[in-house]
Amino acid sequence: MKVVILAGGMGTRLAEETAIRPKPLVEIGGRPIIWHIMKHYAHYGFKEFTVALGYKGEMIKRYFYDYFPLNGSMTISLANGELEVHDAVKEDWLVHLVDTGFHTNTGGRIKQLEPWLGDETFMLTYGDGVCNVNIEKLVDYHRINGKLVTVTAVRPPARFGSLNFTDGDLITEFVEKPLSGEGWINGGFFVIESAALGYIQGDVPWESEPLRSIAAEGQLVAYRHDDFWQCMDTYRELKILEDYWKSGKAPWKIW
Repeated sequence: MKVVILAGGMGTRLAEETAIRPKPLVEIGGRPIIWHIMKHYAHYGFKEFTVALGYKGEMIKRYFYDYFPLNGSMTISLANGELEVHDAVKEDWLVHLVDTGFHTNTGGRIKQLEPWLGDETFMLTYGDGVCNVNIEKLVDYHRINGKLVTVTAVRPPARFGSLNFTDGDLITEFVEKPLSGEGWINGGFFVIESAALGYIQGDVPWESEPLRSIAAEGQLVAYRHDDFWQCMDTYRELKILEDYWKSGKAPWKIW
């Protein structure tokens, strides 16, 4: 099953980083967040990726083009330019890098990938969020329910500290960053039947009319993931992910 990663947005809310590189290449622990996402899928055996490019897409192409030689030692002959790579990291991934336009909406990007996806079920996520969802269980859930689209529903991390009180004003517990906020939101990590692509008419956000129409027909189901999930929309959220990684206990590092 192929994995689609939407990696074309401008990431304006993370302008401190995205002014010089696309958001999927913003690093956590010295590795781009797209690498972390792909490692997660690869852990469950899903190793064919189709990446929808847009803003600074040439930088993502260059990252993967250089991935093999730059992740190992090398010997270069200055006489003739021959290169020999030693002990390179050999990720057994197949990565398709597809230009889908600079200003294209998410639905338009997905629709452009139709020739690459064929008639098969595929997975889809955004290139700026990590979680510890069990992909095998997600796919099994999708197959059992038999709907066109399964979306991973998550609880957003709370923005502020949580205070628990006894009677009066005495605080019994302070939780700096509770894992779950209120309600459920779209956490990405979709499983999608190819027929769902027919609901995308023109260059529209995937999250608007296509998903609304699919839901209205009873063809959208949620896989509830009541555990770790974190997007990287702002510098503050990048810092949260970096702190997790430095602690040695990053919840999404399951490989």
